[in-house]
Amino acid sequence: MLSELCKELRNWFDRSQPHFYGAFEIKDGHIIDRDFNEVIKPNQYYCIQGSVFNDGVYKNHSDTVLTDELFVGAVFLMAIPNEVVTLSNDIDAWIEKYGKVDSTNLSPFSSESFGGYSYSKSSGGSGSSSGNGPATWQSTFASRLNKWRKI
Repeated sequence: MLSELCKELRNWFDRSQPHFYGAFEIKDGHIIDRDFNEVIKPNQYYCIQGSVFNDGVYKNHSDTVLTDELFVGAVFLMAIPNEVVTLSNDIDAWIEKYGKVDSTNLSPFSSESFGGYSYSKSSGGSGSSSGNGPATWQSTFASRLNKWRKI
């Protein structure tokens, strides 16, 4: 989710962090680059761009194993605040609970009536930005996302 979250925020939290450009090898699930491996800290996040199989945000020394490949692109270190990591985890939990295609919480209908019963969903607040349609993680977490958004 961190990759998608950073893309949504247009914020890669790479301020004052080293960037590496050129040809990279991923072998046995790890980046083989002496300069990169000398500066990255344990549990630090980094982003891969330009890869066929591994584009995205990863945590150093996590359980994630990269797909072996050679690529020309960029790898840069990130300084993601703990608050953003927590936000990402909260979004993951929300998606797990409400993000299913068959979820009644994400019904495409704004109102229904049957058997003498009817209801209407609110069109503001937690709905989509247009006020029509189902809630999304972006609309549900908008107030927390805006703090980190870059224009």
